[in-house]
Amino acid sequence: MNKIYSVGDVTFEGIKQVDAQGREFWSARKLAPVLEYAQFQNFVPVIEKAKLSCTQAGYAIADHFMEVHEMVVIGSGGQREIADVRLDRYACYLIVQNGDPKKPVIARGQTYFAVQTRRQELADEEESFLQDLNEDQMRVMLRHQMRTHNTQLADAARAAGVISSAEFAIFQNHGYQGLYDGLGVQGIHTKKGLKKSQKILDHMGSTELAANLFRATQAEDKLRRDRVQGKAEANRTHFAVGQKVRQTIEELGGVMPEALPTPSDSVKVLEQKYPALMTKKP
Repeated sequence: MNKIYSVGDVTFEGIKQVDAQGREFWSARKLAPVLEYAQFQNFVPVIEKAKLSCTQAGYAIADHFMEVHEMVVIGSGGQREIADVRLDRYACYLIVQNGDPKKPVIARGQTYFAVQTRRQELADEEESFLQDLNEDQMRVMLRHQMRTHNTQLADAARAAGVISSAEFAIFQNHGYQGLYDGLGVQGIHTKKGLKKSQKILDHMGSTELAANLFRATQAEDKLRRDRVQGKAEANRTHFAVGQKVRQTIEELGGVMPEALPTPSDSVKVLEQKYPALMTKKP
């Protein structure tokens, strides 16, 4: 989050804690100085305003603000009990909205939550969009993404020393062989009963396309991350990534890609029916 909600090196996300159930929460006493309230007693009214906003929005205060008492060490080496409030992210949002608008950190915080909220809205919209797609539409979108990522994979392979189109074909074949238990392009064509002119990726269902998309993105990432050099090493890397994706499918109990059914229609036909899906960004 960079320096939003910060005092020195302390940030809003930096003081986040996680309970035994894996739920994130923030201590009001730790949040107060991050929001530039030096005295906790001056921060309490802001919490109370946030609680009121919570109620007015129709939510139960107890679901977002939890009153707790904790023991802290005092100067003499002894301990004393202090009151605190455990806040979830929504409670923190309400507190920022009810904070002193003259404080720059509050203004930055309001911007931060606005951005985070919009990001979540976009994520929810994307999830809803994907859930509404049928199999044919999913194939079109995944095939479009495969084109983009194969271009990026080709760039990464070229940086590793895979230069000519013939070398790239061999490189691609290694990836298929890793994922398809030794079957290369020709073997997959034969398995699917495809003509030589037909492209393998145009005759895959969404599950098989997704497996190949994962292979392509992970191979690209590994080539760049490990700074792979040399055609032979690039080929070995692609094969190993394909094998790893296959192993993951097996561990999850999935159907191996070569055993998945081959759709009757090519993606080329479906793209004419759903052209808008080809504009979706990968």
